[in-house]
Amino acid sequence: MNDQMLLLGDEAVALAALHAGISGAYAYPGTPSTELFEFIDSRKEEYSVHARWSANEKVAYEEALGVSYAGKRSIVSMKHVGLNVAADPFMNSGVTGVNGGMVVFVADDPGMHSSQNEQDSRYLASFCLIPCLEPANQQEAYDMTHQAFEMSEELGLPVMLRFVTRLAHSRSGVSVEERKPQRPLNKVPRGGQFTLLPSNARVQYEKLTEKQPDLLALSESSQYNELVAGTARSATGVITSGIAYNYFMEAVGGRPRMPYLRISQYPIPISKVRQLVESVSEVLIIEEGYPFVEQALRGIVGVHGRKIRGKLDGFLPRTGELDPAIVANALGSQPEVSWKPTIDPLPNRPPALCPGCPHTDTFKALNDALSGYDQPTVTSDIGCYTLGFYPPLEAIETCVDMGASISMASGASNAGLFPVVCALGDSTFAHSGMTGLLTAVQDDDNMVVIIMDNGTVAMTGTQQTMATGGRLEEIVKGLGVHPDHIRVINPLSKHHEENVKVIKEEVEHRGLSVVISRRPCIQIRKQA
Repeated sequence: MNDQMLLLGDEAVALAALHAGISGAYAYPGTPSTELFEFIDSRKEEYSVHARWSANEKVAYEEALGVSYAGKRSIVSMKHVGLNVAADPFMNSGVTGVNGGMVVFVADDPGMHSSQNEQDSRYLASFCLIPCLEPANQQEAYDMTHQAFEMSEELGLPVMLRFVTRLAHSRSGVSVEERKPQRPLNKVPRGGQFTLLPSNARVQYEKLTEKQPDLLALSESSQYNELVAGTARSATGVITSGIAYNYFMEAVGGRPRMPYLRISQYPIPISKVRQLVESVSEVLIIEEGYPFVEQALRGIVGVHGRKIRGKLDGFLPRTGELDPAIVANALGSQPEVSWKPTIDPLPNRPPALCPGCPHTDTFKALNDALSGYDQPTVTSDIGCYTLGFYPPLEAIETCVDMGASISMASGASNAGLFPVVCALGDSTFAHSGMTGLLTAVQDDDNMVVIIMDNGTVAMTGTQQTMATGGRLEEIVKGLGVHPDHIRVINPLSKHHEENVKVIKEEVEHRGLSVVISRRPCIQIRKQA
């Protein structure tokens, strides 16, 4: 160990990846994972790393896999719902395996601070049959990233590093290692490993299943899966994992008297679980996210008559984040004074569009254009414009996943609703809206697509967008939309009446229209 640095959890992983000798880093911005790539991107010249924002998470995953195929190390980063987008290459990369070490960084969002759900990525790692590491603090995040690259190359598999919001966005001192050189090119030889035709895939999948005992053996011997006997006889044992381990230690003042098992490397170390369970009559499972360990534990030892407490029986809350006070209550102790709120509860303050945001003027024009219709339908997507749901705009009515606005509008139109409008941003359109528009073009669906082109990925920090300016019109035209029904408006209050007129004209057009509402994000203008 050498220098000490004060780092966010995301930054600790990023620096470790650079020090581990990565050649490529790929991502699509999404809170709470964004800072990892931004850290690498800011140092890509110094470390000679190819780093770029990708069109979406699927593309990012495939780019990182291509680097690994060439024999070099890579990291791909995304938030939990982004892994859904990347699920196709993710699942198949378990079957192909990897060449150069590949780390899959996924940041989950318990409590849904900026997400549509709370899904737990440990399930997807288990589904893919690959190892998963779950650090509890920034130092472990740094150390585990190094370990993940070594493990990836030893096993020939991608390795997931599972984070949560509190770890991603908190800071701590981290001792760092010397930088390692990048690996030389060493392309996978021809032979079928990366060609998943059934004849090859059957062979590769069998190899993946044959590796599972090795994954379990590594988990059983991992320094991060620690079984501690405790300092006193206790009828209750604790199993905890990841950041929940911190809450447990705070709740017991750093001196647990009961036996406990800490799990931070998966698959679940079954032998250590059995040892703990056999020594107690009741097991309390404390984990952040879904009851992943708890569900597995009930399957492993439920027949032995041990009482299992956790999220499934309501002993701990099933939704939201844990904290030391919740854990202390579950353990039957009183929280420390320092854990109590130091100020009175603040009033609820939902996020709002920035003053001067172009989306506000777009929604005002849209609302007025639709005011004469009985049941207008406006589907939307994920981004700043989702805030158009709140008063006083109340302009949108759906937000499901990236790109869903166009596809849902298409389905609603097919079902007979009129008028149907969808609203999404330029970045979301490039991410996954284009394929929905391509389908809508096929049948000339009776709907209006409003693309809010503010020139950036605004909600996550004004990152680069793939389709903006004149290029956007060319993409829309290339997808088959008739040029007469590709309209561009400038969302300023002085153009309000003109913008309302344009939107009304396209609503009345019986067929597919695209209205591009173009004005730079106010935050971009501030930076200029």
